[in-house]
Amino acid sequence: MTTKPKPVPEGFHTITPYLHVEGAAKLIDFMKEAFAAQEIGRVPRPDGTVIHAEIKIGDSMIEMGDAPSQPAAIHLYVEDADAVYERALRAGAVSLNGPTDQPYGDREAAVRDPFGNNWYIATHKLTGKPIPEGLRTITPYLQLHGAAKLIDFLTRAFDAEVAGRYDAPDGTIAHAKIKVGDSMVEMGEAHGELGPMTGAIHLYVNDTDAVFRSAIEAGAASLFEPRDEPYGDRVGGVTDPAGNTWYIATHIKDVTM
Repeated sequence: MTTKPKPVPEGFHTITPYLHVEGAAKLIDFMKEAFAAQEIGRVPRPDGTVIHAEIKIGDSMIEMGDAPSQPAAIHLYVEDADAVYERALRAGAVSLNGPTDQPYGDREAAVRDPFGNNWYIATHKLTGKPIPEGLRTITPYLQLHGAAKLIDFLTRAFDAEVAGRYDAPDGTIAHAKIKVGDSMVEMGEAHGELGPMTGAIHLYVNDTDAVFRSAIEAGAASLFEPRDEPYGDRVGGVTDPAGNTWYIATHIKDVTM
């Protein structure tokens, strides 16, 4: 008797950031040097570019592939923010902010990798654990205009819950944590040099078709209808009203990468 696989494959969670980058192989090398990343799998093209790769950092995964660049922002929790910040600079990142103790209990630094992605490197200091309750090593961070409208979309499309919201004096959202399934997405209103940075997210759900329809009804635009992929997932793609890409997937069979 064949056992039906779990809708979320082993090692993944509801949400995994997906990086679109020109030069994925070099980004993988950067992540190994800067963040002690482990390469779990890679599907190369004959020319050496990457169709798809799975990279593990701490308790989390990041996926990526060679495609027109779409710089993203990642919140990265580590044991020692100062040490990882220095490693990232040696690996080729540029500093956005040096390590600083923040009023919300994190010691945090920020760098931009050679491919334009922002990494907010943090160590939580209040609880004795380097990662705050409810978060993991990696959380996608969306910087956008109209964060409140995106929260409304996420609640309607993906049954998301607001885990925390902090409004700025002008009424925009300074920071929000949104829970989707067993994972978090963070976001804040883009301003100044921190202009909009939309992202791509791999979203695992129990029923791709149902969630795809829910996203369209909530205002998303279809990229492609749900379809069975050779790597074992049923996937549909949408773009939300803020410009983020969501690959909505259900794992339907185990395939060796």
